[in-house]
Amino acid sequence: MLDRLPFLVGLRYVRAKRRNHFISFISLTSMLGLMLGVAVLILVLSVMNGFDHELRTRILGMVPHAKIESRVGMVEWESLAEELMQRERVIGAAPFVEQQGMFSVGGRNQGAMVNGINPDWEDRVSIIGEHMTQGELADLVPGEWNVVLGSMLARSLGVGVGDRVTLLVPEASITPAGVFPRLKRFTVSGIFSVGADLDANLAYANIEDMQTLARLGDAIGGLRLQLDDLFAASSETQAILNELGPEYLGSDWTFSHGNLFQAIQMEKRMIALLLTVIIAVAAFNIVSTLVMVVTDKSADIAILRTIGAKPSSIMGIFIVQGMAIGLIGIAMGVAVGVLLALTIADLIGWVEGTLGIQFLDAGVYFISDLPSRLQWDDVSRIVLAAFGLTFLSTLYPAWRAARVQPADVLRYE
Repeated sequence: MLDRLPFLVGLRYVRAKRRNHFISFISLTSMLGLMLGVAVLILVLSVMNGFDHELRTRILGMVPHAKIESRVGMVEWESLAEELMQRERVIGAAPFVEQQGMFSVGGRNQGAMVNGINPDWEDRVSIIGEHMTQGELADLVPGEWNVVLGSMLARSLGVGVGDRVTLLVPEASITPAGVFPRLKRFTVSGIFSVGADLDANLAYANIEDMQTLARLGDAIGGLRLQLDDLFAASSETQAILNELGPEYLGSDWTFSHGNLFQAIQMEKRMIALLLTVIIAVAAFNIVSTLVMVVTDKSADIAILRTIGAKPSSIMGIFIVQGMAIGLIGIAMGVAVGVLLALTIADLIGWVEGTLGIQFLDAGVYFISDLPSRLQWDDVSRIVLAAFGLTFLSTLYPAWRAARVQPADVLRYE
């Protein structure tokens, strides 16, 4: 019976209606604080995981993991592409010609990066084909001077499929009549949308048309590579350059978007640390609750000691009581946090539709909707951290209860 004493009495203290309502209020506050801290931490980490996942799939799905360029022009690119595809980490390669320019139509001007691509090869390195809202990449036929625009770029220019736009490139053409900027009329054949800032500053044209515009002849700008592990992009690019020789140049996604990814990782760690403090505060509220319970139940403790209860059993009673309060709060926090993490995107969408506002501007936050990606590993770590903090908060009150001397307490009873 004495072995079961801590569980029986500790759980009884949790269920019993206390005469001291202030103690009950502090217990409820501790429980709700743990619930709030756990729920918010699960939700925030899920949203940060969502941002991280969207960065990898959307932005890095459009941006090449690595690029290999030649100082003297790359003509025999098919053989080089096949050679690079033999590497263990390279899972895709495609040719490209990049050209910065400015689209102009009806007095509206917008700068953009135009990628000359081969539609038959592009799906090896990009997810652009999966995000076409109008038209297809196959419409980029050589000689027809078609272009695919990002949705925000098309909206800022006020154009749609079938409209014509003028591309001005930062190079001059020298003619007998003088020096004129180089420009070319394109027909909008498609529009894509990935829900990121790329929609506002990226366009695609056929690689042969861009070779003609850039006066490259049969040469291309370089090869874009897709890797099986984007975090190996820097080392793999350097290894390729070491094999190819000094006439080749290379870059990877960390040059263009590495700072964003690092910022998200840093914010995730810092937010997790700060929100863990909330859980710690709520957990250590259990200290004050149990200290007051020990004072209130000192007579009960003395009686238990006189009938043979050991100090360790007395400690167990209050550890069980504190852990019961903590586990209830943690369980409710997990339930609320998981529910919010799974529904936050729909909830925010409903609020935006009801109030007619937009919380995330793709031009600022890279994506236009709030992502959430629940990872059970994070939930497990949060539960273990909250459990550990709760257990630590019960040790001092339990130790204090074990030191109660029956003679000193019963003397005044």
